[in-house]
Amino acid sequence: MSETRLLPVLPLDDDVVLPGMVVPLDLTEGETRAAVESAQAKAPSGASFPGIRSAAPQQRAEVLIVPRIDGEYAEMGTIATVERVGRVPGGKAAALLRGTGRARVGHIADGPGAARWVHAEEAPETGNDGERTKALAAEYKSLVVSVLEQRGGWQMIDAVNGLEDPSAIADLAGNAPYLGVQEKLELLRTVDVPSRLEKALESTREHLAELEVNDTIRKDVAEGMEKQQKEFLLRRQLEAIKKELGELDGSGEDDDYRSRVESAELPAHVRKAALSEVDKLERTSEQSPEGGWIRTWLDTVLEMPWQSTTEDVHDIAAAREVLDADHAGLDDVKERIIEYLAVRARRAQAGKGAVGGRRSGAVLALVGPPGVGKTSLGESVAKAMDRKFVRVALGGIRDEAEIRGHRRTYVGAMPGRIVRAIKEAGSLNPVVLLDEVDKVGADYRGDPTAALLEVLDPEQNHTFRDHYLEVELDLSDVVFLATANALETIPGPLLDRMELVSLDGYTEHEKVTIGRDHLLPRELERAGLADGDVTLTDAALSRVAAEYTREAGVRNANRTIAKVLRKITTKVALDELALPVTVDASDLDTYLGRPRHLPESSLPASTQRTSIPGVATGLAVTGAGGDVLYIEASLADAESGSTGLSLTGQLGDVMKESVQIALSYLRSRGAELELPVGDLKDRGIHVHVPAGAVPKDGPSAGITMTTALASLLSGRVVKADVAMTGEVSLTGRVLPIGGVKQKLLAAHRAGMKTVIIPQRNEPDLDDVPAEVLSELDVHAVANVREVLDLALEPAAAPIPQAA
Repeated sequence: MSETRLLPVLPLDDDVVLPGMVVPLDLTEGETRAAVESAQAKAPSGASFPGIRSAAPQQRAEVLIVPRIDGEYAEMGTIATVERVGRVPGGKAAALLRGTGRARVGHIADGPGAARWVHAEEAPETGNDGERTKALAAEYKSLVVSVLEQRGGWQMIDAVNGLEDPSAIADLAGNAPYLGVQEKLELLRTVDVPSRLEKALESTREHLAELEVNDTIRKDVAEGMEKQQKEFLLRRQLEAIKKELGELDGSGEDDDYRSRVESAELPAHVRKAALSEVDKLERTSEQSPEGGWIRTWLDTVLEMPWQSTTEDVHDIAAAREVLDADHAGLDDVKERIIEYLAVRARRAQAGKGAVGGRRSGAVLALVGPPGVGKTSLGESVAKAMDRKFVRVALGGIRDEAEIRGHRRTYVGAMPGRIVRAIKEAGSLNPVVLLDEVDKVGADYRGDPTAALLEVLDPEQNHTFRDHYLEVELDLSDVVFLATANALETIPGPLLDRMELVSLDGYTEHEKVTIGRDHLLPRELERAGLADGDVTLTDAALSRVAAEYTREAGVRNANRTIAKVLRKITTKVALDELALPVTVDASDLDTYLGRPRHLPESSLPASTQRTSIPGVATGLAVTGAGGDVLYIEASLADAESGSTGLSLTGQLGDVMKESVQIALSYLRSRGAELELPVGDLKDRGIHVHVPAGAVPKDGPSAGITMTTALASLLSGRVVKADVAMTGEVSLTGRVLPIGGVKQKLLAAHRAGMKTVIIPQRNEPDLDDVPAEVLSELDVHAVANVREVLDLALEPAAAPIPQAA
């Protein structure tokens, strides 16, 4: 049966004390002091204490600690003994109380002192014995030990391990800071020990799970912070090491962009833009990708040669010697370069290097067939001027950004090819060769040729702005050379900004000189042969140019010479030949086989193309230079039923019109020219221009077509060594055409002896090399009758039969 005691009430706001707990209480609180004094007044000695004093062990007073939650007293309290009363180090009065058991709060009673007294009925515990209770107690004790280990409470662990009573072990939860007031109050109310242990276990397990999660998060955060701190420390150490190394070798700190910008020789507007980017960089996080973009931009700006230029050579005679040594022929190009150098030298002497901030920039367009030395000429120009040389290949590019650069907002942005060329040259006034400018394309990404307009305009390029740099770059002192094969594919506005210099090809004599002085020494070195091991005579080189490589340039001639040297090297390796070796014209068949190109006039009369009426030899200009063009015409029998005019050979509209004009002229002047044109209404005419796979167009084949048709109608063959070019009108006038020099060079290469040109093209003969004119009989004509008189064999001459 439970015992009832009369005890003073010690209310405890928002806290719960369980049996077995030892708690210090501040006696400055009125209710607490009143409860302790009242308990001491009812001590066994019966003495009344006017003040606070320590109670002897046999006279320990007891109070009933009752939780007061939100102003309401709980129905269950804890009986506690006053272990000690005294003062804390701060001087305040305090009492140390120990909970001894549970008690239900009964009705109010009278008692000594100012405290409230109640009848407290002890609450006996149940289920304290039994295996399940012991097992729960042991499990809970291990959890408490785990919590104490995590909190570092090693002194408490021994005290916990010494407990054996399951009820006392369950009441250890009162010391748990992770339990709330309501949870502790629930444990106080639970007198069944197994139930109390289960509640304590549940709360502790939840706490341990939370601790595990928090510990995992803490470790992850700590690892991340450690990594960041480690990276930060390593970066700081790296910066310190770089600084020390910079101080040792005098290079300075690489990553100190501000000092690099301030110490660099930059124009004022470039320095201002660079310092603005440095300010952005200093405000940008190390992990931000924008920092990398800014550093790349700053590196590009700092690597640009803003103040670096080379001094031009003003020795005009020495410059001419350099050009002559590197290239045979090309007198027009050399003359233009020398003129440019002479003007620059004169301006430099007069102190007029720049006018209004703009220098006398030159833009030359070298247009000519492949293999004539357009690209290598750029290197010679740079050598003659003692400037840096850089080549920019434009063939096939279709993106405008290749010229102007990409905006920095794009991933992988970079400057355009012009800025990269200046950076590569390391000089602000190099010779820049824009190679294959006629092969620049256009698509949805823009037109690169339009971007070149500003680059190649001397009136605008002193303020060229690249999309990546976004600062003005002065290109007015850059010498731009553009190369192209076909003039027709260069846009008009772009061509208008360049000074055109035509390279029409080499004569046979020039090819021999180039082969002897340039190609042969270079190929000897490539073949591993020494000078003098193999010698090609001028006659052999002449035959290579005339019969093996009929071309405007010397590229195929170079390959042919290399082939001869490979054959000789192989024979020497097989001990079939001994060095030195001299190769003459007659020896070429041994190394190269039969010739690929033979002059038409050197063939037997029966095998010449013009051996039958209706075939005439014309002259044309292609992307590979000048070339001969054969016009063939045939007349159908009246019995075949064929009428009208048929045209084949991939002819363009202008060339088709030339055939119709030629036929109309002959029909209108048939009687005058003694041609049987009366029966043409019943007979079909077919005009073909080999090779059929090659597109052809232009008016310059007009007199050639007229001659072929006149030959066909008259039965008189065209002379095999006669070639012609010129546009024809309906009245029979011969009109001027272009490309006279290239056409005459092609006629000379083909072995022609007589060339007919329009009379109004006679001034163009001044551009033709004298050695070519000396071997050609050039006739300038004004009308078709003169053409027919010169081109057709006499009427009395026998007509050779076709083979």
